[in-house]
Amino acid sequence: MRASLLQIDVNQQESVESRRERVASLVRAQSDADLVVLPELWHVGAFAYESFTDHAEPVPTADGAEAPLGPTSEAMAAAAADARVWLHAGSIVEKAPDGTLFNTSLVFGPDGAFHRSYRKIHRFGFDKGEAVMMGAGDEIVTVGVPDTVIGLATCYDLRFPELFRRLTMAGAELLVIPAGWPARRREHWTLLSRARAVENQAYVLACCSAGTHSGVEQAGHSLVVDPWGEVLAEGGTGEEVLTVQLDPERVARTREDFPAQRDRMLGLPDPDRRP
Repeated sequence: MRASLLQIDVNQQESVESRRERVASLVRAQSDADLVVLPELWHVGAFAYESFTDHAEPVPTADGAEAPLGPTSEAMAAAAADARVWLHAGSIVEKAPDGTLFNTSLVFGPDGAFHRSYRKIHRFGFDKGEAVMMGAGDEIVTVGVPDTVIGLATCYDLRFPELFRRLTMAGAELLVIPAGWPARRREHWTLLSRARAVENQAYVLACCSAGTHSGVEQAGHSLVVDPWGEVLAEGGTGEEVLTVQLDPERVARTREDFPAQRDRMLGLPDPDRRP
């Protein structure tokens, strides 16, 4: 599997509309990839709270119910289809039918069809910003793609290992984490990305934005980590494309060679274990 992480420079001098068009073009340029990943809230900026309401949009559903595509969903679906790639389109500000805002990730298939959405469970802000403006998701989300299963999480979720263990228990072998992580906590970003890979014996694709918006410098340094915790690729601080060849069978080999997960005694029960 060939994966490309697009570390987008989120600059508020660029309009949301212009950035949407530019990012769609970047996705189309990745036609040699199998999976493309974008950062968190790249269309507005993860800390641009003042823009959330103005740029909130509906999100399609996977249950067959008709729903209008918002402009970002529409652009990303078309780009995925043109490039013939699986696209994790990062996250956008979703406006639910009842008016609640969510930080919602979207996954599209190579035909442009919408597959799944994930509403961020752990909201950042400590009683301000995202933590008070947005609703919290409550669903563990995985997506089956050829040769592997993707587990979905977003940015601040990275600090909560129980979410990733639940994703692993649900079959995830590749953990995708779009983020708008601040530069001042970059060491945490690298450390936690590697930790989630090691403890779950899974690939981690951690895609962060670059640039500065709302006065918050972004960490960049997107990462691809293998199931043993080795960093296969790491970005710098500017906009760039990080492309890596992954071996999906490495997950099974790592878990077989070092079967630590079967020795777990405390915590969440396995779905296939009964009292």
